[in-house]
Amino acid sequence: MSIWIYIFKRIFQTIPILILVTVISFFLIRLSPVDPLAEMRLNPAISKQSIDHEIKRLGLDKPIYVQYFYWAKNFVKGDMGTTTTGEKVSVKIKERALNTLLLSFSVLFFTWLIGIPIGIIAALNYRSTFDRMLTLFSSAGMAIPSFFFAVLMLIFAQKTGWFPIGGLTCANFYKLDLFHKILDIMHHLFLPTFVLTTLSLAGLSRQMRANLLDTLDSDYVKYARAKGLDKKKVILKHALRNAINPLVTMLGFEFAGLLSGAALTEYVFQYPGLGRLILEAVMKSDINLVMAGLVIGSVMLVLGNAISDILLRLVDPRVRGV
Repeated sequence: MSIWIYIFKRIFQTIPILILVTVISFFLIRLSPVDPLAEMRLNPAISKQSIDHEIKRLGLDKPIYVQYFYWAKNFVKGDMGTTTTGEKVSVKIKERALNTLLLSFSVLFFTWLIGIPIGIIAALNYRSTFDRMLTLFSSAGMAIPSFFFAVLMLIFAQKTGWFPIGGLTCANFYKLDLFHKILDIMHHLFLPTFVLTTLSLAGLSRQMRANLLDTLDSDYVKYARAKGLDKKKVILKHALRNAINPLVTMLGFEFAGLLSGAALTEYVFQYPGLGRLILEAVMKSDINLVMAGLVIGSVMLVLGNAISDILLRLVDPRVRGV
């Protein structure tokens, strides 16, 4: 099977999953006692005509299964409805989506750039001081809640004044040249990226260490060493290549998990991302915005898994015939 056929097949398989997720999410929210237009009714800036239009658009005067088809039809067209403040949900999502992707890819990049080498070094120096320190660090990193660590970093930033708090850019951002604009964004991104990378790093490095230790203890690696092959060649060509395969599978879950994991971190640092937007929408019972967030989270999870499957097929010859 060619790689393009495999990619098309994986994308096609995601469609029923996404539909099922939207059905479950929609019915759970609609069956809750929360009035989806409660906040809009209480907002004096929103006219009765706007509320009546929203009732008609969502089909709230019709049975719940009909409401789902109304919502799905509008969502496919790009009409995600309006927020409780009268703004278009699609506009709010577009404003924050790029910021969240920027943060997510930054965290993934630095997590893998640092975590994989650390895990390899720890495995190759099993039971050394470095290995024991990594075990201690990873245990602490996996135990610390992201919200608590983010608050600690926020206090650190307030006490030292070394990093900006809130937003993605400074007030005079548009007056800066390109180089200083990039520096300004990196300066604002540093603390949220540092918090999420540190916590993700603990699990990834520990997993890499465990995988490589298992692979180094396998029969084929021992046989290759017994044949007199160079140790470095055995590790790089045989052991490492197989040890990293399970981590490729985890990539999809990590990418989707960043949306939920980043929500509290974004909220603490007042970072203008999707996680913070959806968290605030839940607290305000902004149903349209919550539904859009659920769909985006599901799409990230499904696409992340599809991408990890495709990458695994590229790096692992054993699944190329599947």
